[in-house]
Amino acid sequence: MNIFALNDLEPNFGKNLIIELDNYQYARFPIKTHIITKNDGILDVCQKYAKPHLRNGDFLFISERIIAIMQGRAYPIRDIKPSRLAKFLVKFVHKSPYGIGLGSPWTMELAIREAGRLRIILGAFFAAVAKLFGIKGFFYKFVGKNINAIDGPCSYTLAPYNEYAKLGPANPAKVAGEIRDAIGNDVVIIDANDLGVAVLGKSREDIPDEFCKKVFSDNPLGQSSEQTPLCIVRKM
Repeated sequence: MNIFALNDLEPNFGKNLIIELDNYQYARFPIKTHIITKNDGILDVCQKYAKPHLRNGDFLFISERIIAIMQGRAYPIRDIKPSRLAKFLVKFVHKSPYGIGLGSPWTMELAIREAGRLRIILGAFFAAVAKLFGIKGFFYKFVGKNINAIDGPCSYTLAPYNEYAKLGPANPAKVAGEIRDAIGNDVVIIDANDLGVAVLGKSREDIPDEFCKKVFSDNPLGQSSEQTPLCIVRKM
């Protein structure tokens, strides 16, 4: 296939268009959109920006952030009142340079609301015990509810969301299936940053998670103000 069929789409600064996996090359075409809000519809966004460029066999990868925003699961931090429990637990969260995660009282409060106080408290207790044995990440596995997709305000996040905290998307697999039915191509909803990749929803269960993670291992969507929440992945 000729990659120049998408010559109006270019890789983000510092990112490669092509990645090689298992002796095959895949092109990743980031697609710029307007600033997404809760008043937008995900099917309309995908139809408008992605569908004109899609071919048979292409995958459409979508940042989980815009799904959550359109579902009304992003909140101005001024409207979030952290509880005493949130302020206490946040002291024990590892701070990453690649995102806030649960490292702020606002995002921790969202986690408590999403999963419930008891589950969060039990998760924190068992995670502390697990750390004594060198086991990491137990808190997120125990609590579930996609709380690993919760994120908060960062200086590099596109305004106005640099002053927002958000939950992960609700029912991401269901959403991926609905988008596939609308555009005719398989869909992967992904949480990617420069630290790692998590697959939150797929339009087909048999799309390998490992493939999704590898093809997005260098995060072609970028991690700042690129405004490219959609990405067409095409096998060359």
